[in-house]
Amino acid sequence: MNPCRVLLIEDTRDDESLTLRGLKSAGDAIDISVVRDGAAALEQLQGGGPLPELVIVDLKLPKVDGAEVLRRIREDPRLGKLCVVVFTSSSEPRDVARCYAMGCNSYVIKPVAYESYIDAVRQIGRYWLHLNMPPRD
Repeated sequence: MNPCRVLLIEDTRDDESLTLRGLKSAGDAIDISVVRDGAAALEQLQGGGPLPELVIVDLKLPKVDGAEVLRRIREDPRLGKLCVVVFTSSSEPRDVARCYAMGCNSYVIKPVAYESYIDAVRQIGRYWLHLNMPPRD
């Protein structure tokens, strides 16, 4: 069985480390790529290589913000069906509404407490990589 591919778009090293720890606890067969800005994420996604089963994106990113990454993913016919989870510290209702209007699959606010953070990421990984059945082309 091939590993599930995840693209993590996160510019904060501490959040990256916690997210990786949580994802690794979600299952054994997970291959995680990390990019630290939205421009690098779009370059990787549009590069023609294998697509991830899951994209986890923060909103506040350098170069191209997470909302713009989401918009471009949804506008690209090759990328449009990717599962995209916005994982951010913003609980602003306008950010939540905007991301859902642009087609995010889920919007999760980063917990502050260590164990809650790890558990939230573990649940994201388990659901989107093991329970969810995405469309197959």
